Parts: sequence; C-alpha cells; structure tokens
Amino acid sequence: MTTINSEVGWIGLGSMGLAMAQNVHNFLKSEKKPALRFWNRTPSRGDPLLALGAVSCVDIVLLVGRCDLVFISTSDDAALVSIIDQILAVENIDGKVFVDTTTVHPNTSKATGDRLTQRNASFIAAPVFGATPAAQAGQVLMAMAGPSSAIEIALPFGKDVIAREVMVVSDQPEKATLLKALGNFIVAGTMEIVGEAHVLAEKSNLGSGTLEKLLQLNFGNLAYSDSTRMTQGVYMPGEGESPWSNLNLGIKDVQHGISCARDAGMRLKVAEVALEHMLRAKEFSDSNGGRPLDSSSGYGIIRQDAGLEFENEFVKNRDEKGRRNSF
Repeated sequence: MTTINSEVGWIGLGSMGLAMAQNVHNFLKSEKKPALRFWNRTPSRGDPLLALGAVSCVDIVLLVGRCDLVFISTSDDAALVSIIDQILAVENIDGKVFVDTTTVHPNTSKATGDRLTQRNASFIAAPVFGATPAAQAGQVLMAMAGPSSAIEIALPFGKDVIAREVMVVSDQPEKATLLKALGNFIVAGTMEIVGEAHVLAEKSNLGSGTLEKLLQLNFGNLAYSDSTRMTQGVYMPGEGESPWSNLNLGIKDVQHGISCARDAGMRLKVAEVALEHMLRAKEFSDSNGGRPLDSSSGYGIIRQDAGLEFENEFVKNRDEKGRRNSF
C-alpha cells in the first residue's frame, strides 16, 4: 500500500517539471523522508536536483521499481504515452500511484487511466495552471481527478508544496484535463483581448502605460499579468532566455480546447482567432532562426496586422542593449 512514507519519484524536468520537482524534494527533506528520485531524458537537466540531494535514476523502469508514488511532467500527449509504455514494462506496479501534471487531451488522460488500472495501479490527472515563475514559487493552481484513495495519497504534495491550492474535480481523470483545456481557453482569449487593446492604445496615442494601469486596477491579476508579459517583453524573450510558457506548447493547449469543443458540438471562436495568431507567431519564430517565443507572442502578430513591428519598444531597446554588451 502506497503511503507518504514510500519513496517518491519524478519523471520529466522541463522548466515546469524541474520547478515542481524541486519543491517536492524540499518538502520530502523537511519531512525527513527519503530523497526524491528522478529521471529525465536529458540527464543534465537534473543537476539542480542533484545539488539539493535528490537521486538520479538511469531509467524509468528503475525509478518505478523503487517508488510507489510517481509524478510525471512532460511536454505533450505523445511523450506521456511513451512514458506510460515504459512504466508498463515494469513487472509489478500493483498499488502504485501515478500523477500526471502534463496538459494533455482529456481522451489521453482517460486512456492512460484505463491502461494503468488494468495493471492494478492508480492514475491521477493533475494539470497545473500557471507559468514557470509560479511553479518555482509553488503558486500554481492544481486540479486533481482520479480515484479518491489515490488522491488522498497525492494531496500532501499539492497545497503548499507544488501549488497554492488544489481543486479535486472528479473521480474521472479526464475531467481534470478538460478543466485545464477550459482554463487555457480563458487564458488564450484574455491574451488575445489584452493584446488587441494594447495595440489600439499604442496606435491611438493613449499609451500602453495608461492601459496597463487600468488593467491592474480594474480587471484582475490575469489581465494585468498578460499585459506585463507584453509590455515587459516576455512575449519575445531576449537572446538565450527561455519563455515563461513555450509557444509550441501553447499552440498544443489551445488546439486541445478547440478539439474538446468540436467533440461537444460547438466552436470556441475566440480560441480559433488566438490559434491563428499563435501559428503565425511560430512562422515568425521559424523565419528568425527558431528564436523561442512565449505563448503570448500572438501579440506580435496583432502588432504586425496593425502596421507595427513585431517587436515593441521595450523589446527593441532590450535587444539592442544586449547586442552592445556582447561586444
């Protein structure tokens, strides 16, 4: 039987995964529990965890063999399926609990749960809401769905460890990822609206600063945070910097929402507009040497469609300063 005293494992160390894994390891350490065991396809991504005292595993089979509670954080549906294939190669996974924090299609969550249940293991879909800085601070929101007995085991690692709060959604894993798809739709729609408003403010000489103050005072943290991602250049990170939320993953997330709506017999028209801008932002990235862009970079396309440059003044000044400092 899995308990909080069992060894805990973590699979996948992207920017979000690494941040959450560090918080889990620090929690285990504070509770005087065994160190977190981890695996990542690129082993060097685990160096910060090694420095904290976590234990690297050479493969997924070894990690799962040692751990009764395993968290997964990977990039997309195909990557999750590949990881589950490797987990199922372990001879005995009876009673183990697997918690997937990845944003995947609800159908993928359902299929994953079915596969693991057939092997007497438990599966929880637990996607998180928030970008990398929130994950680093343990301030994401987590939605959990799965068997109540498994959720009881995973919950101690939720609130005040990985997340600021945990929503227990359902006993069906796919309901958590459906909620995440809806959340991503709201985020993408808000980015679209805020981006268009900023371009209008700039074109009409009202000024981005004035609009941003309005968003801060009257429209809540989501709209204000999206605004600062634009005005502070997060939408187009500086050379060598990583995006808060990778554009390619953002495209995947919005596509999932559109697919869920189609399955329900409706359309998310705002999401379709946002997706068009995100896909064109990817084309811009590809034509600029594959420069990484944030999921908010549809703002740059809105600028171009209005006759402005993709880069706003903040980005141009920052990049020019970076070029001068490189000499």
